[in-house]
Amino acid sequence: MAAWPKAGVRTRSGRLVSARQPGPARERSLALSNRQRLCRVDLRLLRQIAQALLREAWPDGGFDLAIHIVAAPEITRLNETFLQHKGSTDVITFDYSENVGQASRLPLRKRAASAGLDSRDACPTLLHGEIYVCVDEALSQACRFRATWQSELVRYVVHGVLHLLGYDDQETSARRKMKRAEDALVRTLGREFEFRRLGR
Repeated sequence: MAAWPKAGVRTRSGRLVSARQPGPARERSLALSNRQRLCRVDLRLLRQIAQALLREAWPDGGFDLAIHIVAAPEITRLNETFLQHKGSTDVITFDYSENVGQASRLPLRKRAASAGLDSRDACPTLLHGEIYVCVDEALSQACRFRATWQSELVRYVVHGVLHLLGYDDQETSARRKMKRAEDALVRTLGREFEFRRLGR
């Protein structure tokens, strides 16, 4: 699982995606794409799950987010090209926001006070990025953890959103904190949605 805060990244189509100024805090754009053929995925349900996740984890902020469901060859290329890691991985997050890793789950008033600002000056950062999740890895990890591949897919989306919210998994203590947040969000979403229905 990796986060890659890099502006000016070329997508698979060769399109250059550059960092841009955050728009209004209420901007809400969510794009989903299924670029693999291994498993059928109900994108309508995945959109509902992702929207519920964003309401829970980032209730007052805006977002411009793309979630791509890909196969092992594509995520391997991304992993090797942008992260210089060999082989496949489960999820890669590209953060295009101006203040990479500066988003926070702290309420605006608390965040403003900790920064020495009046709460009226606090404006939530726009979450702006792309999350690539690998179905092959979801299938493999589901066997390993005795879960469904659909719940693993949701877990990867949650993990990617947490990276955009400023969570990090490089050091042990930060990884534990992120894992607790991830588990709590997956449980919350699991009470609202039947993940198995993602596999149409």
